[in-house]
Amino acid sequence: MSARTESIELFLERAGWSHARRVPLAGDASFRRYERVSQGAQHAVLMDAPPPHEDVRLFIKIASHLRVLGYSAPDIYAEDAELGALLLEDLGDDLFTRVLDAGGDEYLLYRHAVDLLVDLAQRELPDEVPTYDIPALLEEASLFIDWYLPALSGHPVPSTEREAFLDAWRRALPLADEGSPVLVLRDFHVDNLVWLDRPDPISRVGLLDFQDAVIGPRMYDLVSLLEDARRDISPVLVAEMFERYVMATRMDGASAAAAYAVLGAQRNTKIIGIFTRLCQRDGKSDYLKYIPRVWKLLENDLEHPALGPVRDWFAQCVPGSMRDSAITNAVAAL
Repeated sequence: MSARTESIELFLERAGWSHARRVPLAGDASFRRYERVSQGAQHAVLMDAPPPHEDVRLFIKIASHLRVLGYSAPDIYAEDAELGALLLEDLGDDLFTRVLDAGGDEYLLYRHAVDLLVDLAQRELPDEVPTYDIPALLEEASLFIDWYLPALSGHPVPSTEREAFLDAWRRALPLADEGSPVLVLRDFHVDNLVWLDRPDPISRVGLLDFQDAVIGPRMYDLVSLLEDARRDISPVLVAEMFERYVMATRMDGASAAAAYAVLGAQRNTKIIGIFTRLCQRDGKSDYLKYIPRVWKLLENDLEHPALGPVRDWFAQCVPGSMRDSAITNAVAAL
């Protein structure tokens, strides 16, 4: 038995769950592991988030903030921040993804998710949460040139090419800041949302993944929802949900469209870099299969005039032969 396994068992014992049955749940792209634990009629979810890779303190803070506001974030039954372990309320198995795959009403689910974002945009902000500013967005976009391009070429990106990439993004990213900042949950998509049988429309959306929350641009979570790396969403539905959000928040349509495109391009550029890193650094090659879809999303975002400099950089430095399935073949061969 490893030292961490023993520590987790002691944590469960202190929480009164020493004889619980433990069943692994699907993991994610982080170092966190999840298990459903049950003891008689009781059940909960164990989050095992080992330091220094993970820090559960922000999850605890944001969960409390969301619950005070009336959202369905999981209650925390027991916590040990130093160990990196939480015992959470079990929100069940009805992830939006599963409900959709079973034939659930797509418009209904996405409407509820968008309405939650509209409501969240009007709420007070928590204290002491990191700011999602231009330097942070730029650093994330740089994952593309730190991981994707080197995986294809076998060597680091030349300094001149790197500086041109950063300069292009510095010109585009200010357009993402289209209004008052909001609490950005960061991974707001159907894999992290749970459909709940609760009376209030906002509380019907269970929230699972928000430990990376920041204060930042209000369109980011909408992009995360509608430009899904793992799922095709019809352009008609995307347009309807975008319009629903813009009208409800009384945003200027043109500014909102520019911010959406810029944040979509930034997020998709980052994701291509992250999925490459997951394969090369962490041995998680399953994420490579999503890269062709992410490229299509990115190319669509780049059509917006606000992204002219970024689009020009991609056209010059990453031609079509370096996109789509190229990364899968290159990385798999390493």
